[in-house]
Amino acid sequence: MLKQYNRNNAVSYAKKWALNRNPKFYAFDNIGGDCTNFISQCLLAGGGVMDFDKYFGWFYISQHNRSPSWASVEYLQKFLLSNNKKGPFAKVVDLNSLLTGDIIQLKQNFVSFNHSLIISQKTGNDIYVCAHDGDSLNRPLSSYNYISLIGLHIQGIYE
Repeated sequence: MLKQYNRNNAVSYAKKWALNRNPKFYAFDNIGGDCTNFISQCLLAGGGVMDFDKYFGWFYISQHNRSPSWASVEYLQKFLLSNNKKGPFAKVVDLNSLLTGDIIQLKQNFVSFNHSLIISQKTGNDIYVCAHDGDSLNRPLSSYNYISLIGLHIQGIYE
């Protein structure tokens, strides 16, 4: 069964919690960063259905009981691009094709993608994002330093 991703709910959540931490979720700030944990929370708010497969799913129960994809930039990307059973799924698109509620991941070093952002607003060609780790509310994407980026358009949610 397929359902629509609620972009408005995802963005509303992002704006509400961009500069704070939701106490229902562990904050990973001091153990690798909280950016992808925050993005997963936004996806969940957008109607995300968790997939409780321990190794290949996308879920959060607690700090020590969660999937690798919940809080890891690399594993969230892999999950979103390959998911075909339960939870949100995405495809790679160029910046012009992204919508509010979509995800951008930045490569700020020469090794791997290391930062996740959610699009909170688009005005013409300008993109604004919300993020944790350098907490940001409607920050211009153009203000980030990065080597490359990937745009992940959330296509829907498998139930």
